[in-house]
Amino acid sequence: MTTTSAPNQATPNPVRKAIAITLVVIAVIVVGFFLFASLYADWLWFDQLGFTGVLWTQWTARIVMFIVGFLAMAVPVFVAIQLAYRLRPVYARLSSQLDHYQEVVEPLRRLAMWGIPVFFGFFAGFAAAAQWETVWLWANRVDTGTTDPQFQMDVGFYLFSVPFLSAVLGFASAVLLVCLGVTVLVAYLYGSVRIGQRELRISKAARIQLAIIAGLYLLVQGASLWLDRYKTLTETSDRITGASYVDVHAVIPGLTILSIAAAIVAVLFFITAVIGRWRFPLIGTALLIVSSLVVTVAYPFLVNQFQVVPNQETLESPFYQRNIDATKAAYGIDGLEKSDFKAATDAEPGQLREDADTTASIRIMDPAIIPPTVRQLEQYRPYYKFSDPLDVDRYQIDGKSQDAVVSVRELNLDQLGAAATWYNTTLVYTHGYGMVAAKGNDRAADGNPVFLERGIPTAGALTDETAYEPRVYFGESSPPYSIVGGPEGGTDIELDYPRGADGAAQTKTTFTGDGGPQIGNLFNRLIYALKFQSTDILLSDAINDKSQILYDRDPVTRVQKVAPYLELDNDPYPSIVDGKIVWIVDGYTLSANYPYSSIVSLRDAISDTTNTTPRVALDDVNYIRNSVKATVDAYSGEVTLYAWDDTDPMLQAWQKVYPSTLKPVSDMSADLMSHVRYPTDLFKVQRAMLGTYHVDDAASFYARDNAWKTPNDPVSQADVLQPPYYLSMKMPGQEAPTFSMFTSFIPAAEGDGARNVLMGYLAVDSDAGAVAGQRAADYGKLRMLQISADVSVPGPGQVQNTFNSNETISQQLNLLKQGQSEVLNGNLLTLPVGGGFLYVQPVFVQASSGTKLPTLRKILVAFGDKVAFEDTLQDALDSLFGGDSGASTGDNNVTPSPNPSESGEPGTGGETGGTGTDVAMQAALKDAQQAMIDRDAALKAGDLTKFAEADARLTAAVQKLLALNGDTATGGN
Repeated sequence: MTTTSAPNQATPNPVRKAIAITLVVIAVIVVGFFLFASLYADWLWFDQLGFTGVLWTQWTARIVMFIVGFLAMAVPVFVAIQLAYRLRPVYARLSSQLDHYQEVVEPLRRLAMWGIPVFFGFFAGFAAAAQWETVWLWANRVDTGTTDPQFQMDVGFYLFSVPFLSAVLGFASAVLLVCLGVTVLVAYLYGSVRIGQRELRISKAARIQLAIIAGLYLLVQGASLWLDRYKTLTETSDRITGASYVDVHAVIPGLTILSIAAAIVAVLFFITAVIGRWRFPLIGTALLIVSSLVVTVAYPFLVNQFQVVPNQETLESPFYQRNIDATKAAYGIDGLEKSDFKAATDAEPGQLREDADTTASIRIMDPAIIPPTVRQLEQYRPYYKFSDPLDVDRYQIDGKSQDAVVSVRELNLDQLGAAATWYNTTLVYTHGYGMVAAKGNDRAADGNPVFLERGIPTAGALTDETAYEPRVYFGESSPPYSIVGGPEGGTDIELDYPRGADGAAQTKTTFTGDGGPQIGNLFNRLIYALKFQSTDILLSDAINDKSQILYDRDPVTRVQKVAPYLELDNDPYPSIVDGKIVWIVDGYTLSANYPYSSIVSLRDAISDTTNTTPRVALDDVNYIRNSVKATVDAYSGEVTLYAWDDTDPMLQAWQKVYPSTLKPVSDMSADLMSHVRYPTDLFKVQRAMLGTYHVDDAASFYARDNAWKTPNDPVSQADVLQPPYYLSMKMPGQEAPTFSMFTSFIPAAEGDGARNVLMGYLAVDSDAGAVAGQRAADYGKLRMLQISADVSVPGPGQVQNTFNSNETISQQLNLLKQGQSEVLNGNLLTLPVGGGFLYVQPVFVQASSGTKLPTLRKILVAFGDKVAFEDTLQDALDSLFGGDSGASTGDNNVTPSPNPSESGEPGTGGETGGTGTDVAMQAALKDAQQAMIDRDAALKAGDLTKFAEADARLTAAVQKLLALNGDTATGGN
């Protein structure tokens, strides 16, 4: 007999195996090093700032929660699989199909028994790690001392415990469902569960396991239903957030019944595990499902339709009142001071005498319009830029508070063009220089701003050259990263500013602060070369042992990284504090779980002309506090956090999560306190709520007979809200003017039924005082004027329409538009002075093409149904109030020049003279303007003789303008 030997099995090539293993190891090392590089760079950044505790807290919490989530899912799933397999029947008769399945599965059984739990464990671990803040807040929760009106639970239970318990129950439900699924699958594959011949057979072991898992799942569902009772206090219905009459008398009792029923059905499953009868738990489950439809859908519907709808005001009023009280507390508007205001509409001489302090501070320099002017006068080089719009602040000048529009001179590397090499953008152009500030209430003769601080090197009333650091290494437009620093006595390579001593073109400097991680050693250079994907960092000879790398330089980014629990205000602003430029950033703690407080879309509430597309981390909220004031040093990048509202329970909990990151308010210097202001975004949210919640009683709330809204910005072509404005003013009842922010309200009607008349006027005291570590007593005080309906007071839209449609004003505006000019309407300010409301709007003129330099040319004012249009605010008010308003303004000593300049040289204050032709043209324009006014007046009076005489003067003036324009075109003077 001949036998054939089996062929030798191919043995793996040892070289290939070694190469494969080597490649895998190298890949793991490379990926691991990239991961390490990212984490190590983060650690260096936080360590340099002194906030490593924040990073360690985040890392520790995420790792712990990942492990907990992994084990909480993987262990039960592993146990379920092992039990289902080990308790399988040994001699079960299987179908041929199941035999085939087993043949396929068996070689992979061991891998699956470990792989499936690990697979689900990883997903659960990452999900749990994402919820670490919820868990840590619960672990560090605090009581608020306030209870809800329904269950008498502390509000802290809703802020901290409800989100945590909801997450835990959701996670437990997922674990039990996965365990139930894998148990059924294994039991079926190995014969513990058999389906055939119209019957279902379950082994005893499988029955016990399945019944216990099902019972545990129902217990978790019962707990979830019980928790849902509390969630009704934070859910939104058609009118309010919180439990309504139907919720309290139908939904909550129904959820209570269902939760108890779920627990009973769970007990039936446990009994089934012992006695083996499935009928009762299955019947119970079916009844539970039917009951849930009845008690949570049908019964509440019937109660609403037949009990609440016919008697809604009576039955819902107590719950509306709960909503009103909770909403006011959650948004910090419960301390609103309201007063009825019967506005005067007649303008009489001397009417503004008692409000002279307010009129002296009226801002006529619009921070949204004059940025091109500031840029032309103060930019010096194309690689500098200013913010748009400018910011608003105030300074003490000669013992008096002066409102100012401010901005820092930052870098704009996009303008370097061909010079934008890595060396230049990283090592040479590293920082901006100086702050520019202009009076908000004044103008130069040529219509340009009157500067308080300006120039390179910087000089002005706000700084002392011997104790002022003007360099801006950290700002809103700083480069992505810069490498700075060097040994003492080394060669300066950083461009400081484009002017030098002894006629030099430049002055250079070297950064001497502690602003970023050190990259003097090769290892750190490698780390940051990987982070920024730049070999230049690794190879450049310009980097030395003292070099630092500055990145994440935007003040909002820096504060967000060291205080990740805060939502930050969209309007950080620079101030000169104690001889340094610092950015002041407001931080908010938010929640959407305050019981009975109405939900608002944060994005919609803070969106207006100045910020049309705000970015928010949490949109729908019903609780907000300005809990933290942060500062970022523009030179060193140092971040300081102050616990501004230490009574905020959310902040108290976060302070326990991130200990030692906040300083008390008592550490704030007097100079810093004098520049703290009430935050813009908080005020916008509060005004959004006060449109509805300025009422105190449920009856008015239900009737909605006095609902208001914020008017749209009358100077914008888009459908956006008018922004609030900062201004030093005195509200009726106040003893002296204070730096405030204000907004107005009109009726909340929609469509053609809307009326643009004033219904309310809201102001908040925004001045924190000037005492070190102590806030002013009235800071944050909200004052509301409720305007009497006896007299119709025009709203901003109506006043703007009056300005635009007034024939005399239109004619004068048309004259301003002659040639290559366009007219820009500034912010329309509403001021409660003279017993009524004064509207003030600056009018700017700029070239329609080429170099655009908006200059202030005219001021529009309105009071009641009277309007005036003059060169200065002082003249406009005097004209409006019978020749003498009784008050003085910031521009009362200004005599406008006949030719506002279209350009100005830096350092001149914008007060440039004009040529003879320019003067003649301005005189001719004024003659034409007066002739048009006289002609229209004669036409209305029916005096044809005077009409013909005025028309002849107008024709002569126009011909003179044409002739002068021809001289200019041919090069004449």
